[in-house]
Amino acid sequence: MTFDNRLPISYNYTILKIQTKFNGQPYRADLSQPNDISIPIKEGMDTVNCFWLTYPEIAPVRMGNFVGDTTQGSSVNVKTVKFTPHGNGTHTECVGHISKQPFSVNKSLLNFHHFAQLVSVYPQRQENGDRIILKSQLEGELIENISALVIRTMPNDDLKLKTNYSDTNPPFLHHELVTHLVQHGISHLLIDLPSVDKEKDGGQLLAHKAFWQYDENNLSKVRTEATITEFVYIKTAIKDGLYLLNLQMASFELDASPSKPVLYQLLAVDES
Repeated sequence: MTFDNRLPISYNYTILKIQTKFNGQPYRADLSQPNDISIPIKEGMDTVNCFWLTYPEIAPVRMGNFVGDTTQGSSVNVKTVKFTPHGNGTHTECVGHISKQPFSVNKSLLNFHHFAQLVSVYPQRQENGDRIILKSQLEGELIENISALVIRTMPNDDLKLKTNYSDTNPPFLHHELVTHLVQHGISHLLIDLPSVDKEKDGGQLLAHKAFWQYDENNLSKVRTEATITEFVYIKTAIKDGLYLLNLQMASFELDASPSKPVLYQLLAVDES
């Protein structure tokens, strides 16, 4: 098995550790020590939400005399779930989110392990009140040859697990920063915000378009393999640095799917 930059990886299933090389340096990761950075989809209002969307609804199936609920006498639980991937928890999206063409995230995300960097940044408040992550904040800070970047906004606390961001003008990414990330080779961008773009931007979607290099008149240049994952939550105890990212999602043939990104710390191995 190989990662994006075609460096070999070896597995030891007995102790759940892997060893690989990145930029010529050997690293080891312990697969028994995952850092799950996803926010689950759950019923009720004690969870994240944005863009004035309804909260998830979960109800037992009802067909004739059958009710899919063991507390109501059924032998099994069978539930129907109603939710919106873009607003109800961690989700991964592809260019189909903004395109007229029906791109599927299930066909876009084909590799699930990536060398990733976690960075923490304070969005910069502008005169108009916007809080923006700027290109200047990450210039010179990115590790060479990573294919994924995880951005944690500061300050950081577990209120991010249950905030309704609707009509709050949350922080967002400046499109010049996003272009810089693309030039650096970032194919998978993960953030702990509702969107990479401003909540009310008049449909410009500058950051989305910059990341996917979207031009509806020239689809040959569109980065159809690139993904954006929004609404992650990274505990403060998880330190900035280099990680192995396992990015998994449900196999929805849609522009977006609920997802479960997991970080594994990469520790340098001394071969001397």
